[in-house]
Order: sequence, then C-alpha cells, then structure tokens
Amino acid sequence: MTSTEQIQLENIADVDHEIFALLKQRYSPRIFKDEKISEQQLNQLFEAARWSASSNNIQPWRFLYAEKDTDTYDKILDCLSDFNKKWASNAPLLMLTAYKEKTEEDKENFHALHDLGLCMGSMTVQAQYMGIALHHMAGVDWKKAHEIFNVPEGYHVTTAVAMGYYGGDLDALPNDLQKQEVATRKRIPQSEFVYKGVWGGQQ
Repeated sequence: MTSTEQIQLENIADVDHEIFALLKQRYSPRIFKDEKISEQQLNQLFEAARWSASSNNIQPWRFLYAEKDTDTYDKILDCLSDFNKKWASNAPLLMLTAYKEKTEEDKENFHALHDLGLCMGSMTVQAQYMGIALHHMAGVDWKKAHEIFNVPEGYHVTTAVAMGYYGGDLDALPNDLQKQEVATRKRIPQSEFVYKGVWGGQQ
C-alpha cells in the first residue's frame, strides 16, 4: 500500500451510524495525482450538478473552470487566499462557483445559494464515485474574481474548488499542511445540531 492509499484509508469517516460508503470515503485533500480529468468525466460531473434539486427549477448555479498550465488557471489561483495558494496549485483543475442572484421576474432568489450548495453536493458525490476529489474553498477573493473575469452584474462568485484524482505526493505540501493532511478527522455530534420538537432540545 502506498502512502497516499494509506492516507485515503485513514481518512474514511469514523461514523456513529452507518451511511453510504462514498460519503464516508469523501474528504478534502490538498494533494492530487498529476493526471488530467478528461472532458467526458467533466461532463459527467456537471451533469450531476445539472440534475440536482433546485427551487422552482431555476438552476441558478454557474461555473468557470480551467486546467493547469493555462492563463485562466493562474488567474483563478491568484484569487485564492494566501493559505489556499500554498497548496491549490497541486490540483490539475481549478474552478469558481457562482450563483444568479435574481429570478427571471427580477426578484431576489433567496434560495440561490442553497441551490448552489445542493448541486455542489451532488457533484461531490459523483466525483467520489469516479475517484475524483473536490476540495471546496471559501478562501477566495470574490470581488477580485469579478474584476478579473468580468462577471456580469447579478451574479455572485461564491467559492473556489480544487479538483483532481486522489493521490499525489505528500512532500508537495509544507510541513504544517502535511500534518493537517494526515490528522484525525472530527465532526461535532448530532446532539449539537439536531433538535426534536423544540429548538435546542435533545433528540
């Protein structure tokens, strides 16, 4: 077993209740195989997003992606936080997510961000099925992205995503991130976010 395979094995979630295997196996790596994601595979990922749930079927999500060694990739990388810049260049592909803020009737779409999250969840599970990892990043300068990519008014860049096959070389990361890559995964217990009957109550 290689070191990266060992990392994948150790990152399988230690769940309290049994869940779908792909959900247990999913995690957000900062290292990736040096392997291009094919156009067909990308079409599959975006198709998974296309068929996710959407309030009133508005489908407000938008994506801009680029492959490594392209000007657009470098521009997306330049929009990331300094912390994310330390590792994101390991990914074969970088992507920005965005949503359309209003409906066709020019009313604020309160659920647009929710729908974007739903479709990214669908894409993430589809990617996991294909052995592809998605690392979602909140650390992105959306205002800078709007300027660089001439994002039209009425759309809002939200997150960035690093995408690639699980694998890669742990030594590609600085020491502090190597430790994070192999650290034990933790989640708060259900009792802290699930309430039955009354807000803040016990299950």
